[in-house]
Amino acid sequence: MLQGVDREVSLTLGDRRILHEGRLRWLRALVWMAALFVIIPLSYGPAMEAVRGLLPEGGDRWTFTVRCAGSLIALGAYALLVRIGEGRPAREIAPRPGIPETLAGLALGFVMFGAVMGVMSTFSLYQITFSGLAAMWRAAGLSIEVGVVEEVLVRGVMLRLLWRAFGPIPAFALSAAAFGAGHLPNPGATLFAAICIAIEAGIMLGAFYVLTGRLWVSIGVHTGWNFAQGYLFGAAVSGGDFGPALARSTADRGVPEWLTGGAFGPEASLPALLVCGSVGGLALWKAWREGRFSDRAGTPPLNREHAATAETATV
Repeated sequence: MLQGVDREVSLTLGDRRILHEGRLRWLRALVWMAALFVIIPLSYGPAMEAVRGLLPEGGDRWTFTVRCAGSLIALGAYALLVRIGEGRPAREIAPRPGIPETLAGLALGFVMFGAVMGVMSTFSLYQITFSGLAAMWRAAGLSIEVGVVEEVLVRGVMLRLLWRAFGPIPAFALSAAAFGAGHLPNPGATLFAAICIAIEAGIMLGAFYVLTGRLWVSIGVHTGWNFAQGYLFGAAVSGGDFGPALARSTADRGVPEWLTGGAFGPEASLPALLVCGSVGGLALWKAWREGRFSDRAGTPPLNREHAATAETATV
């Protein structure tokens, strides 16, 4: 899985300007996290409305364009804020590896959700009915927007800055729990659904971020999973409807919701929890084996060289 991961790329936590070493860095990291959670949505929301005003009214294709534009604006806002507030380039969204890593994530998201529905169909937990060709613009736009914005905010901002403040284990636990709890207001949500989301997305997608040092694989997996769920199989996505789909998947009413996900969708099911939990566990193990959780996991290669030089000079 993810062969060829760059061993020199580790998670960049930030260690300059507002995140410089010294007193109360944990508090500064939390304040900065809160600020980014406010500023990024405020930056891309109005910008999306401005783009919407320039395009013809109506039509899912134009809405797709708006959602893609909003996703790019969110990435740009994050990069600009990191440059201003942390005095560094946003290596976690470096453009060069963006396409191949996102495509790898998309493929993995498709495969994982396909495996979940394969299990569901085999054990007659879901009825899957092919409905014919359908426009994909709504589902694609929603999948891209949710995949990009949520990964930027939850992994790029929350996980990273909680790691800077408290270390990796609290960061994973808190960000995963917050992501799961954030889905509780959704239609059909249950406590088990929130736990599934916390593990499947909070842990697994965080593990891909740590393993690669970038957000692209996590964005790809998140987008691919939602698109497969909402468009390829026509199932509910976190309790929501992604519009026209190639098929319609409905849970057997005689089966407990913890096996099917019920109205929330297959992601709140035991099969999804097992598939994503296994993949996330493997990614975490690989990240640990490659030293991504070491004391210097958040130090960029350039800073490591400087640190090594300083240590040699001291000796």
